[in-house]
Amino acid sequence: MSPLPYPITLPALADSQITRVGVKSPEDVVVVSAVRTALAKGKKGGFKDVLADELLCHVFKATIERTGIDPALVQDITVGNVSGKGGLATASRMASLAAGFPETTSVSTLNRQCSSGLQACVQIASAIQCGLIDIGVGAGVESMSSDYFGRTIPLSDKLAKKPVVNDCKIPMGITSENVAAQYGITREEQDSFSVDSHKKAAAAQKAGLFKEEIVPCTVTTIDKDGKEKTIVVDQDEGIRASSTVEGLGKLKPAFTPTGSTTAGNASQISDGAAAVLLMKRKTAQKLNLPILGKYVTSASVGVPPSVMGVGPAYAIPVAVERAGLKISDVDIYEINEAFASQALYTVKVLDIPMEKVNPKGGAIAIGHPLGCTGARQVATLFPELKRQNKRIGVTSMCIGSGMGMAAVWERE
Repeated sequence: MSPLPYPITLPALADSQITRVGVKSPEDVVVVSAVRTALAKGKKGGFKDVLADELLCHVFKATIERTGIDPALVQDITVGNVSGKGGLATASRMASLAAGFPETTSVSTLNRQCSSGLQACVQIASAIQCGLIDIGVGAGVESMSSDYFGRTIPLSDKLAKKPVVNDCKIPMGITSENVAAQYGITREEQDSFSVDSHKKAAAAQKAGLFKEEIVPCTVTTIDKDGKEKTIVVDQDEGIRASSTVEGLGKLKPAFTPTGSTTAGNASQISDGAAAVLLMKRKTAQKLNLPILGKYVTSASVGVPPSVMGVGPAYAIPVAVERAGLKISDVDIYEINEAFASQALYTVKVLDIPMEKVNPKGGAIAIGHPLGCTGARQVATLFPELKRQNKRIGVTSMCIGSGMGMAAVWERE
């Protein structure tokens, strides 16, 4: 395999900006709570009739209830979202107020596509680091059932005359095919990786390993007869314990007749939300709040849009180096499985042992609500670090139009 030329060189951080791994400081930005909803199947799952603001409200409420924090102490909330109309700005503000945050808690939304949930966490962490706020929530949400289908994004044909600009318009599935073709990721490898994702997720679900991170949600849904009924959604719906390589091998390519990307080795269309409560260590100690771990550093980088899926292979080394670590120092990697092709590329190029990758399964099995995933990974990571008695975790994902993002976290 011939990797793209990297590492990408980014300016080194000043000593005052560096959070030291293995050293506890009162100034550390720590994670006090990280929760998520279960991830439901888009258009046909438990959240098919639930809008994004309601999903968000559930994780906001759980953040307040599980920590016992006075919501008036939370100064700012940032929500990552990709498909919501109006950037989901008004809906996110409504969700915060409905959950119990006061009018004085400000809310913003952002969109860095599939890294939006992580970018929201990093934005809040950065605001805390530089003293703009003391306490904040980084969150992510996506109702793909409500917002994803049928959307159109007007783009200028004048700009697209430049090839690299036009490449930003390439459908995500075709970029997956490009990665597989250019870097020799076979259909068999992709299917095997996908089956492993389902097997790991099924085992984790059976063992109750997701219960700590998932907030059970009581919602109203409409059944096939058009009648409303109340249900509780508390388990990820896309996990298939019975998945086999033979079964996936029967699926037709989804994007090109001779391609290798199928509905079985790509992430699922899903609905869900997640929220991460952040503050400085000294603040958490003063408030007598539990500390799950700390945010260390992050990196976002650009890659060719035509192979956007390779983004994590670029971003991870930069973030890990900024943390003063080596790839081998990281105990658990949560690498988003947008497509098996790109996740496999990252694992191969960085030579990451497979047992360190998505130990409870990834987006192929669990689902990928676009704006939610980056925050969801944080909620998934910390309980697993604790269970394995490990310390260092990385969350990462590729980003449509050609980017990658990664963050380093350390368990308390």
